Amino acid sequence: MKDSKMKDSWTEIISPKRSLLDINLKELWRYRDLIMLFVRRDFVSQYKQTILGPIWLFVQPLFTTLTFFFVFNQIAKIPTDNIDPILFYLSGITLWNYFSDCFNKTSNTFVANAGIFGKVYFPRLATPISIVISNLIKLGIQVLLFLAIMVYQIVTKDIQVNVNMHILILPYLILLMAVMGLGLGIIFSALTTKYRDLSFLLTFGIQLLMYATPIIYPLSYTSGKLHAIISMNPLTPIMESFRYAFFSIGSFDWSGLAYTSIFSFGVLFLGIIIFNQVEKSFMDTV
Repeated sequence: MKDSKMKDSWTEIISPKRSLLDINLKELWRYRDLIMLFVRRDFVSQYKQTILGPIWLFVQPLFTTLTFFFVFNQIAKIPTDNIDPILFYLSGITLWNYFSDCFNKTSNTFVANAGIFGKVYFPRLATPISIVISNLIKLGIQVLLFLAIMVYQIVTKDIQVNVNMHILILPYLILLMAVMGLGLGIIFSALTTKYRDLSFLLTFGIQLLMYATPIIYPLSYTSGKLHAIISMNPLTPIMESFRYAFFSIGSFDWSGLAYTSIFSFGVLFLGIIIFNQVEKSFMDTV
């Protein structure tokens, strides 16, 4: 009788996952306060003990934009589809920074948090989810920077900007990047617990992926097989749709967004399966 009463009095019962698709969303919601603490930790720790602090959120995209402008526009003479070059590069960099940060940081989930994972219980998916959320803060700030530069360019250079109704789809574009970055990140996070070499491959792969995404060039600049390859990149419809929404130049393809949606949610589904499998025994290999 005492044993049964004690069992009934437990407020939390921790049991092993029984299946690969055992995802307890209610548990994640119960730990939302912890997730928000992780969000604060991720954001604050990144700029702790730096001289400029959060100002780097403005400096990094601006310096990268200026570098792209001089190298790819002034020297290489790559066209920007009649879009102001500064706005063209800054729009691509803003979205790319969000995706690459989500991908990079979630891909290190198990290795970076091995210490806390081995000492206390909480749903492990809370950590990569917090990274995606904390990067949303950076994205919001950099989108505001993009809008401020756009207004400045309109006023000083009298350029034409044709914002259209497709801008309403911007939240969905951000969701797709978050889902894709989270899915790919947790897949690599699970794999790097056993194969550390993948972390080096990931660094090279992300750099290569950036050049395979229309950030420094418009999709219309490519042709033939190269055009087909770039179009297969699931990030391409997101970049093209973002620029089309603000400048009404380029392409907006619903089928391309449908392809990106299927890829993003498919990768997340696969990532959760692999993540759940590795979560059971990763402490033995980290």
